[in-house]
Amino acid sequence: MISNAIKALKQSRLKTTLIYLSLTFSIIAIFLITAISNGIISMYSTMLKSDGDIIVTQAKISDTFFSNVDINLIPSIEAIEGVTKVSALTVGASPVEKLPIVAIYGSSKNRLDNYKLIKGTYPKNDQVIVGKTIYEQLHDKQNVMIANKMFNVSGVFESDLGFENGGVVMNIDNAGKIFNKSASMLLVNIDLSKDIKYISYKINTLSKKIEARSTEGFIDNYNQFKILDNSSFVISFIAFSMGLLSIASIMSITVNERKDEFGIMKALGISSKRIIGSLMIESTIVGFISYLSAFFLSNLILYFIKHSSSFQGYINGEISTTLALGVFLAAILMTAIGAIIPSYGASKVDPITLIQRGNS
Repeated sequence: MISNAIKALKQSRLKTTLIYLSLTFSIIAIFLITAISNGIISMYSTMLKSDGDIIVTQAKISDTFFSNVDINLIPSIEAIEGVTKVSALTVGASPVEKLPIVAIYGSSKNRLDNYKLIKGTYPKNDQVIVGKTIYEQLHDKQNVMIANKMFNVSGVFESDLGFENGGVVMNIDNAGKIFNKSASMLLVNIDLSKDIKYISYKINTLSKKIEARSTEGFIDNYNQFKILDNSSFVISFIAFSMGLLSIASIMSITVNERKDEFGIMKALGISSKRIIGSLMIESTIVGFISYLSAFFLSNLILYFIKHSSSFQGYINGEISTTLALGVFLAAILMTAIGAIIPSYGASKVDPITLIQRGNS
């Protein structure tokens, strides 16, 4: 049955090629949109998880970029039993030389060692360290202008996270003057034997202007992550639908041209289910080849995106096993439905009518 399907595909090479291309580009779109979205979420989540067990932000704020937390709360938080370390981080963005937007991190001194130096020293007042990706693109490697203020480059760091590797780190006091805030968030480490919910409650009692949540809880409920997830799903669904419609349209033309063939098959006693099954096998073969092509091309595109200086390391994505399996099932479903829709009607028509129409 498979050999017959391959012969049928070879006989309609143009239509087979069109189905292959339509499927391949649809699957690539699903791969890239989902992988890049997951990559952005993963990078930011990893950055936050590596810093603390509890995140303290401004209460009722939609994004950490708009959050403003009083850094003077640190001593009070450190005094809570079970708290082992409290650090502060300010996040923002600014143009740097020819680069239109660069992530700026204002860090308290007790978390600067999170950035692995490959050259120079950690920043003091009016100094910055720059990520390796940014450093390679700077024309002036001694000084950088940020928000109309000149900073001396004291060192270069390297990070596995694109957000950090393509960013600039400075003293939190300098960041506070640039972005007009004390800190975007406070990052709290606790003794693992202590109750994280209780410590979060104790922190929240210090001020009505803050909200303390476990890092896991914060990430799970972060609005920007939900927006990315929902947007990724909607665009992927559109790509899936476009691929499905393309397959159904091309298969409709194919079925119409092979009506006489199906009429003869019906006259020979071949069941409708077998006719539909043969068409599904044909489309599934194309779908499987399209999936393999899309998987290879998507990984290639993601590799170039990851290493392209144009994206500064901010856009990154990897195709996980779960994503690969999910897209594979979606591709097979797409081809199966695309084949069933046009072939079902033809398989139900009287064989004599099919033969007459096919020969007319």
